[in-house]
Amino acid sequence: MSLSHGGSSTPYILVPMGDPSRVGEARRAVAALTARAGFDSVAAGKVALAVNELGSNLLKHAREGKLLVGVRQRGAALAVEVVSIDAGPGMSNTAACQRDGYSSSGTSGNGLGAVQRLADEFDIHSMPGRGTAILARFHASQAGSAGDSAAARHGGLDYGGISIAAPGEEVCGDGWAVALDDGVVSAMVVDGLGHGAGAAEAAQASLTVFGAARQAGPARFIEKAHAALRATRGAACAMATLDPAHGQIRFAGAGNVVARVVSGIAEKTLLTQNGTVGIQIRSVQEQAMAWPEHALVVMFTDGIVSRWQLDDPGLLTRDPSLIAAWLIGNFCRGRDDATVVVLRRTRE
Repeated sequence: MSLSHGGSSTPYILVPMGDPSRVGEARRAVAALTARAGFDSVAAGKVALAVNELGSNLLKHAREGKLLVGVRQRGAALAVEVVSIDAGPGMSNTAACQRDGYSSSGTSGNGLGAVQRLADEFDIHSMPGRGTAILARFHASQAGSAGDSAAARHGGLDYGGISIAAPGEEVCGDGWAVALDDGVVSAMVVDGLGHGAGAAEAAQASLTVFGAARQAGPARFIEKAHAALRATRGAACAMATLDPAHGQIRFAGAGNVVARVVSGIAEKTLLTQNGTVGIQIRSVQEQAMAWPEHALVVMFTDGIVSRWQLDDPGLLTRDPSLIAAWLIGNFCRGRDDATVVVLRRTRE
């Protein structure tokens, strides 16, 4: 049974909030997304209003503010995610900032409270002097909301993933997928060589192989992807098999895709071997390690600075999509496609 699937052709849209016209740009982007996800006019209006509030807050209060908007899919359930990220000044009391009437700049102070009421799911993380990330998730229907929540709990797993295209590109050469089969989670991240349409073609070929061959395990998947990608420009690709019940991880890959296991106490990096899937790789070797109960598994492409740190332990408890957006907002190189996928075990 498939839990989720992110495709190389559907990146999230990143809109820097440099001036008021960019808020309108973000609204037009979410209008297209809500139409694609089958939102009715009332639901689509809620998303547009949230985008307006979050974008206006970034213009008024933040440095280097950005909005990330995209469609999230788990099985048949669709949701639109809107994420606000900035580089400061941050909030010392996020609960106070969400109360109606609270303002640090003489405005009415209803923005964050309104967004929280509009959204089906809401999360926020802020570090004074460092910045803030706010997630508002809107489901296409009540049935979609229930299905997404059930999927998140099934198998003791929660996760989120975000891909963005290189500047100036319409398609993303990265891709990712997550699936659950008999209690075992498979997660794959791929980075097609270069960017643009050719890279997206290679990423899509890897996603197709993942759909058919993930149950063979990470090493066998990489071998099958290597054969399938020979007709493409090739890719960096990695797959992890995660067993939440027994706390075990198996991992294999080639090229510049990295996985890190982060607990707030210790970190372990799982590195891929040299080579390019579809071009040239050595005999594929699997790694195995324990998955500590409270640890995140973070998989990412080389569009993200490799030596990032989650400086605030509180960030580890946030929604995985918000964590992915935080990493993109703070550590994206800004010149290539970029992908972050975050997975954690949950308590039933």
